[in-house]
Amino acid sequence: MVDLDEISEALQRGDAGKVEELVRLALQEKLTPKDILENGLIKGMNIIGVKFKNNEVYVPEVLIAARAMHAGMGVLRPKLVETGVKNIGKVAIGTVRGDLHDIGKNLVKMMLEGAGFEVVDLGVDVSADKFVSAVKELQPDIVGMSALLTTTMVNMVEVINALKSAGLRDKVKVMIGGAPVTQNYAKQIGADGYSPDAASAAEDAKSLVTLS
Repeated sequence: MVDLDEISEALQRGDAGKVEELVRLALQEKLTPKDILENGLIKGMNIIGVKFKNNEVYVPEVLIAARAMHAGMGVLRPKLVETGVKNIGKVAIGTVRGDLHDIGKNLVKMMLEGAGFEVVDLGVDVSADKFVSAVKELQPDIVGMSALLTTTMVNMVEVINALKSAGLRDKVKVMIGGAPVTQNYAKQIGADGYSPDAASAAEDAKSLVTLS
């Protein structure tokens, strides 16, 4: 019998092959896809998130854990769709116009996926218009914006104003983050949330979808 803690532990070690194998076995043993997702994959990613926040693991460990998560999800996703298990929410994420940094954004994306969100990555150097189009087309619950430069963080306001002009601001929560960004700045520009790191971003996003 597959113990879901084994899946969680293999994921934390970043053993993608083992995660994939255990997920297949768990499905063969008729464990529910929802149970495997929540008590195996998400549980493991949450532990990595806490360790990352406490500086017990670093970016490389998070990246290999996320790779293991993706390996497990590759097997699990079709079954989740079949059984009608829904994501807890949808997030459209991107680095704002003028900024080409993506490591922070990618970490946040992985943590969000690890928490059970569907994440659409808009990439880097994303214009306000592109964010607006994404909200119209994808109807996400949350828009996530990242900036690593003080010169580009001002473009976050541009996106919020563009969402207001398009009549979409009240239809989506806005989260921001990045090295120069602060809680005060988030408040100043009218964002719904600010996260200092990737693990916090996943927790904050869960709070935002619970509230809405």
